[in-house]
Amino acid sequence: MDNMKKIALVAHDNRKSDLIEWVKFNKGNLIKHDLFCTGTTGIMVESALGEGFNVTRLKSGPLGGDQQLGALIATEKIDFLIFFWDPMSSHPHDVDVKALLRLSVLYNIPTACNRSTADFIISSTLYNSNYQRTLKDYSVYLNRPV
Repeated sequence: MDNMKKIALVAHDNRKSDLIEWVKFNKGNLIKHDLFCTGTTGIMVESALGEGFNVTRLKSGPLGGDQQLGALIATEKIDFLIFFWDPMSSHPHDVDVKALLRLSVLYNIPTACNRSTADFIISSTLYNSNYQRTLKDYSVYLNRPV
């Protein structure tokens, strides 16, 4: 990971206001990095950050945005995932959400699913420095007999 991070920001409808509050509070730290968002969250994040700041917006989560984000994680184009998901509601794309979280673990990227964890990530001394992620060696799995 370079000093300039590629950060994914995602929130379910009932958690969007929480994420936007967090984004506003951390604006000074976030504007130094590249941000990627799904659907409406991207529009709201752009608005919260103000004029002149671009956010890479993907499709809405249920329309494939979670899968687009998963592809970016799998190709090592995302360094952090901040995903304020709603644990109290079922979603039609729950399988996509589970797959996204699975990929964040598989590719060993810092992942926050709540404000406390997001606060710890953004306040870490590693946040603004180079960092070499350790990836598990899956060669045994990939080379297994079929």
